[in-house]
Amino acid sequence: MKLTVSKEDYLKAVAEAESEEGAVIAATIARWLRVTPPAVALALRRLQRDKLTQIDSKGRILLTRSGRTISNRLRLRHHLVERMLHEMLGVEWYKVHEEAERLEHSISADVERRLMQKLGVNGACPHGNQINKSAANRRSSGLVPLWEAAPSGWLRVAGMHERDRGLLEYFDGLGIRPSARLKVLRRNYDGTLTLRIGNKTTHLGETAAKKVWVGKVQNPAKNE
Repeated sequence: MKLTVSKEDYLKAVAEAESEEGAVIAATIARWLRVTPPAVALALRRLQRDKLTQIDSKGRILLTRSGRTISNRLRLRHHLVERMLHEMLGVEWYKVHEEAERLEHSISADVERRLMQKLGVNGACPHGNQINKSAANRRSSGLVPLWEAAPSGWLRVAGMHERDRGLLEYFDGLGIRPSARLKVLRRNYDGTLTLRIGNKTTHLGETAAKKVWVGKVQNPAKNE
């Protein structure tokens, strides 16, 4: 079996989409990777042929043990490269995902080992996300999407969806960054949230607010 960059990308996308959204079908991957349905169908046939994925009776894409092993390795490399770019080279947090998508395929096992020794594997990436943590894991630890947060006390940005560079730059311009503190002031009739971020108020729509995970601030006194 020849393991290509394309196969690695598909396997990682299945694992990431599964983590974020639950059940994964072909349309999910087409949206996730921004490719056409015929391209996804061809890729899935190849992955099934290589025994890296299976399709169940409901059309759900399942990773085999081999497929899961490969996707986990790629997700680890992506995590390490993002942290290297941000923590060691100072690349802006909203830029590192695209760079890591390219570099994760080319680093050697030796470089991967050295990055693990330098950075560890338990830290959060520059977007605030822990490696291999699913939406269910986040909810079980008390986090919720910003869209679901009730107007009340201060919240801390715990992580966010990282695949949309334009959205991340938009967040950065508003001051919505990992570890930033904000407060939901009200839910508006037009389907937006009014937020307080620092000394400013701003509005955020549902689609964007669903991409940010927040948790309660344990010691909010400094914000009041």
